[in-house]
Amino acid sequence: MRVPAGPAAGRRPPGLRGTSAAAVSVLALAAASGCSSLPHYRPGHTYYVSASGNDHNDGRSTGKAWRTLAHADRQQLLPGDRLLLQGGTRFTGGLTVGKGDAGRADLPVVVGSYGTGRATVAPTTGPGVSVYDTGGVEIHDLVVTGNDRTLRGPTGVIVYNDLSGTERLDHVVVSGVDVSRFAIGVAVGCAGHSAGFRDVRVADSVVHDNTDDGLLTYGPRIDVKHPSYPHQNVVVTGVRAYRNQGDPTSKSHNTGSGIVIGGVEGGRVEQSVAHDNGARSAADALEGPVGIWAYDATGLTIQHNWSYDNRTPAIVDGSGFGLDQNVSSTTVQYNLASGNDGPGFHAFTNLTDGGHKDNTIRFNISSGNGRKLPQNGGIDVHGTDIRNLRIYNNTVVMTGTGDKAGPALRLRKNPTGVSVRNNILITAGGPVVSAATAYTPQQVVLQGNDYVSAGGPWSVLWGDTTYRSLAAFRTGQQQEQAGGKPTGLTADPCLAGGKTPAVTAPKAAPLIVPTCDAVAGKGVDLRAGFGIDPGPTDWFGAPLTSPTLVGAANLRTS
Repeated sequence: MRVPAGPAAGRRPPGLRGTSAAAVSVLALAAASGCSSLPHYRPGHTYYVSASGNDHNDGRSTGKAWRTLAHADRQQLLPGDRLLLQGGTRFTGGLTVGKGDAGRADLPVVVGSYGTGRATVAPTTGPGVSVYDTGGVEIHDLVVTGNDRTLRGPTGVIVYNDLSGTERLDHVVVSGVDVSRFAIGVAVGCAGHSAGFRDVRVADSVVHDNTDDGLLTYGPRIDVKHPSYPHQNVVVTGVRAYRNQGDPTSKSHNTGSGIVIGGVEGGRVEQSVAHDNGARSAADALEGPVGIWAYDATGLTIQHNWSYDNRTPAIVDGSGFGLDQNVSSTTVQYNLASGNDGPGFHAFTNLTDGGHKDNTIRFNISSGNGRKLPQNGGIDVHGTDIRNLRIYNNTVVMTGTGDKAGPALRLRKNPTGVSVRNNILITAGGPVVSAATAYTPQQVVLQGNDYVSAGGPWSVLWGDTTYRSLAAFRTGQQQEQAGGKPTGLTADPCLAGGKTPAVTAPKAAPLIVPTCDAVAGKGVDLRAGFGIDPGPTDWFGAPLTSPTLVGAANLRTS
């Protein structure tokens, strides 16, 4: 998985293909089935569109509604105006809120539904809803559905800034939508000469059965020496992205991801689910799909999400979660990755610009990943220049056996300042850790981890050397020691679900809770020893019971 081609390079966005510039919701499992409440402020004018309406009406009441989207699209929408479509009705065509519309964050234009259920917007060739060169817009409670033609071209809901200048457009909300059968479900982007958007929220929505991606934010490529991110404060919450299958003909860039965050400074992806994405992406591509991932971004928090059963026909990617090129100061925490073709979590870059730095992967559960690519591990650190990555208090269980066994942790390429501490690392066979190079402690340091081989002889592969005991590994590589004292252990943590529990859903997460004190308090003190704030809670939201906790969960005491 690499940066998406086209949009990330600042080219004309997918949502606008074939149209002129002028025309242009741990875990939510589905979008709301009916209409949620619209914003509580005094609107300007409210316009209605109904199947029983007439375009010669003034549109100002349900009894005087317009009939077609084409007619409604010609109405200028001033700040505070609302355009509401009759719930339960299918409307052919699309809508654009453009440069001459909206524009005020404190008094947004709202496009949504009225009555019972959600209205359906069904374009024949172009986008369903476009927000173009303006802010102060909210899209609520719509079903946006495409067709065979739109699967390869436009975006269902496209938010795009093509204006020259350095000022971001302010306030866009997309909430309660169901978007399917487009190239991309929901996209937020900008041109290379534009500043993008500020305060964007995509919430309580479903993006599914699209070709390239479910949800995508993007912008021009980042210059790491002088970073300028087009979008600021982007929040994705309660979104379900599934069956975005990918494009088998696209060999130059990845397709088939669930949620992709690029070109963003500050934001969150939370309480969201990505599953069953990527199955039809190109098998011979050099990059593949991922459930939830970020690139060219800084200051993100990716938390309380579930990414499962994502696929890759290629020999790369297929991960649950990913931090890709030029991601910095980002935290991935309290997530569950299960049953993915690739790793549960990965950090990757193929650049040497120092842009992948200061990230944290903590208090996550990785279970049964590597379904197709077990050799890539449960957590995979793979990059030409990854700096100061902190991996701690995760519980990783590789459940494969025989030729499907893989390491809990895999290290490749050229990491610097990577620390791996206080994790429970379990494999059903083969080495618990596989490192392509005999990394020095300055490159990668391992301290306070529990290494468990549940299905065969214990080993760690470190460069060209296989170590058969923790003591030998410690002596041979100066790993698992701190302050001149040995750290780490190889104890059965007595997980509630047995030696290799399969956590296939959040409700099964208690299976990874330790039920004996074999590893309790036997980690390293992150705060006292390394100045790392471990955070307030374990995976389940319970206050941490020990500063030296190992794994993602407190010991079960009752």
